[in-house]
Amino acid sequence: MNKNSFAKVPPMGWNSYDYYDTAVNEEQVKKNADYMAAHLKEYGWEYIVVDIQWYAHKAGSKREQFQYIPFSGLEMDEYSRLLPDPERFPSSAGQKGFAPLANYVHSLGLKFGIHIMRGIPRIAAQDHMKIKGSEVTADMAANPYSICPWNPDMYGLNHSPAGQAYYDSLLELYASWGVDFIKCDDICNTCNQSPHRENQYNAAHEVEMLANAIKRCGRPIVFSLSPGPALIDRAWHYEKYANMWRITDDFWDDWKYLKDMFRRCELWQTQVSEGCYPDCDMLPLGWIGKGFGKERMTGFTREEQRTMMTLWCLFGSPLMLGAEMTKMDDWTLSLLTNRKVLALLPPSCRPRQIFLDEDKAVWTACDEKEGTLYTALFNLSDETACVSVGLDDLGKEFEEDAALTDLWDGTSSRSENLEIRAILPAHGCVLYQVLIK
Repeated sequence: MNKNSFAKVPPMGWNSYDYYDTAVNEEQVKKNADYMAAHLKEYGWEYIVVDIQWYAHKAGSKREQFQYIPFSGLEMDEYSRLLPDPERFPSSAGQKGFAPLANYVHSLGLKFGIHIMRGIPRIAAQDHMKIKGSEVTADMAANPYSICPWNPDMYGLNHSPAGQAYYDSLLELYASWGVDFIKCDDICNTCNQSPHRENQYNAAHEVEMLANAIKRCGRPIVFSLSPGPALIDRAWHYEKYANMWRITDDFWDDWKYLKDMFRRCELWQTQVSEGCYPDCDMLPLGWIGKGFGKERMTGFTREEQRTMMTLWCLFGSPLMLGAEMTKMDDWTLSLLTNRKVLALLPPSCRPRQIFLDEDKAVWTACDEKEGTLYTALFNLSDETACVSVGLDDLGKEFEEDAALTDLWDGTSSRSENLEIRAILPAHGCVLYQVLIK
C-alpha cells in the first residue's frame, strides 16, 4: 500500500504532551477523546495521540529534578518491546497493551496514536533480552554510541537484520493494538548527538527500517518524525519514507517562535503534497503546561492565536492540538472549528509566501480543484500597521478590483485600486478569499 494513502490531508488531532508532559493516564486520554468526538470530530479532528514515556513507571513524579527519570523502571515484554505502564493505563494489564484504549478511541469514531523513541531499550541491551523473529539478542542489535542526549531510555539500532526484525516486531505489536499513528522521536534531526554532530541525519537508516516495518504490518499507520528542525536537503528522504516531519524544535507559546515560523514555512512551502507534510508542531492553545508544573492559559494573544492558525492552515501543516480539551473555552473552540479556514489544509490548495521582512508577511494560495484564490496579510511588528498586496502579485490577472471575504469574521469588502490593504493590530492578520470573475 502506498504510504500517501494513509493521510490524504494533513492529520488533525490531539497530543497529550503540551498539557501532561510525561504523566498522562488512561482516564485523562479517554476524557479528551470524549470531548473530541462530541465537539471536534465533525470538523476533521480525529487523532488521539499518547505522547512520551507511557511505558515508564512513576513518570513525572520527580519533575522538579528530571523530565525523564534516569534508570527508571520500564514496562516491557519478553521481546524487548515496551508496554504501557499498568498503573497509569489499567486496561493494559496482562500484556493487553494499548488494545483496550485504542478500541475505546475507535468506538468514538476516532483514531489512536502513540509516541515512541527510536531504537531499543537500553535495559534490554544490558540484559541481553530476546528479539522476536531473530536469533540475535538486543545487545547485538543496539548501537551503544547512538544515544539521545535528553532521554535516557533507548539505544539506536544498527542497520542490520536484527535491527529490522526488532522494528518489524514492534509494528506487528502496534498493529495488533490498533495503532493508527506513530510519532517517532530523536530521529528527524539528531544534531545534538555526540559524536555525530557532523551528520544531523545519522538515524536515516532507522527511518527506512521503521517505514519498511509499517509496510509489512498490514495496517495503515501514519508515520511522523520528530524533533526538528528537519533538513531541507533531505526533503526527498522524508517524503519517501514518512508522512510528517518536524520543521522546528519544540514549539511553544512565545511570539519569537511564531514569528520565526514564517521563515521556516517559506523554506518548506514547495514540499507539501498528498501524504507528505512538513510539520509546524503542536498548537499550544487553551490550557497547557500542567505536567511541567506551569499550568496556564496559552501565552499567545488572541491575535497571535489567529495568526498561528492562519499560517498552519494556509501552509498545509498537520494540526495537533496541545490543550487540555475538557477545559476548552469558546474562543479556542471557534479557532478549531472554522470550516472555511480548515478548508485551506488539503494539498490541492497550493501555498506561496510572496513577501517577508521583519515587519510583515504576505501569503497566497490557490485551490487547484476549486479554483479558489486566497491571500493572508500578517503584521509581524509590535505596533498597529498597514499591510498591503497588489492583486497582480497573487499570481492571477485582474482587470478590476476583486470582492473579498474575510474567512475569520465573514465580512465582505473590495480591493481598491487593484490593491488589498488592511490595518492590522500587532501580530495580527487577515485572511481573505479573493473572488475573481
